[in-house]
Amino acid sequence: MSANTAHPRRISTLAAGTTLAVVALLAAGCAEPGTAGSTTGGDAEGTAPVKVGVVYSRTGPLAAYGKQFIEGFRAGLDHATHGTGEVDGHPVEVVERDDAGDATKAVAAGKDLIGKGAKIITGSTDSGIALQMAPLAAQNKVLFIDGPAATDALTGINRYTFRAGRQSYQDTLTAAAMLGDAKGKKITVLAQDSTFGQANVAAVKAVLGKEGARVSSVLAPPSATDLTPFARQVEAARPDLVFVAWAGSTAPALWTALDQQGVLSSSKVTTGLAGTASYPVFGAGGEKITFLAHYFAGAAGTDTEKAMDEAVRQAGGTPDLFTPDGFTAAQMIVHAVEGGATDTDAMVRSLEGWTFDGVKGRQQIRAADHAMLQPMFQARLHGSGPAARPELVRALPMGEVAPPVNPLAG
Repeated sequence: MSANTAHPRRISTLAAGTTLAVVALLAAGCAEPGTAGSTTGGDAEGTAPVKVGVVYSRTGPLAAYGKQFIEGFRAGLDHATHGTGEVDGHPVEVVERDDAGDATKAVAAGKDLIGKGAKIITGSTDSGIALQMAPLAAQNKVLFIDGPAATDALTGINRYTFRAGRQSYQDTLTAAAMLGDAKGKKITVLAQDSTFGQANVAAVKAVLGKEGARVSSVLAPPSATDLTPFARQVEAARPDLVFVAWAGSTAPALWTALDQQGVLSSSKVTTGLAGTASYPVFGAGGEKITFLAHYFAGAAGTDTEKAMDEAVRQAGGTPDLFTPDGFTAAQMIVHAVEGGATDTDAMVRSLEGWTFDGVKGRQQIRAADHAMLQPMFQARLHGSGPAARPELVRALPMGEVAPPVNPLAG
């Protein structure tokens, strides 16, 4: 039996605060690395359950991203455990909690889960929340696997923190590959004044500023709904490149403002290709934008990607931008449990340096700082509105978009 030939069944949807404990014996030695059944590692307690807390944005500003993550996570756990819900005889008990995009709620949920025996926490959708969860994990010596939250500050923050998705620096390196020679170019970063937005400003300055570009920024309050003044600031700067880092429900208003103020016609504009639901928000201007893509469906064509796609669709969902992050988090959890079951330090050691076949292709957890090295993509849109369709321009191997090492802080 292998992870590539297993046929995932649908995992029942878990309501927040409920527990999944599926117990079935899997013959030892029948799985490939990163799937249940490996004889490596283990726990002297034999069949002790491993409790996993998923704290994510089921509601709130980033609920759409949270939905993608949890659908991928459920599919990934089912796939990696061959539908048994257990690893080496250890039932995996999953409890889901909604942070509603609020760091205080997230930390409270994390503390409660840890108090009830959770050895692994995953799921952060928001960067600010992830930066609160990481110290909590270190203080309590539990494993924290970040979800879609992309802030670079998480890389190397402590030895108990890992990420399942990409970080802002990888977005920036993907954009830099589009620009060519950056020396002397004027670049404006348009973003929300949030942890995520500030991380993107810092990344662009670190990457393109180092290459001789002049980098400035226009930051809007996350609560702003009238975005015309910020679009005007960008237009007035007359940049060669506008790097847009935006998340949440105000994206349509942003792109309307940029188009109306002539930014899309006067400057080269690049941004992340968000989920499929976002394609219509770019309007006719979508064809003028060069996109960087964290995930481009079908680009990898791996058996793992096919398994994710099949499982999520069978469960009634549609794979999207952050679905792979959830799937990858589940793969990591299964591999960690194989390496140490309820011994957190053994879990950490098993993940450091692990190279595996992910949804996006070959990926690696860098031992030095726990960065997730992974392929990235460039794309463009054809058409506008509901008819808009993405086209892959280029796939960048993980080595080409690897962020600089940020040694572990402890």
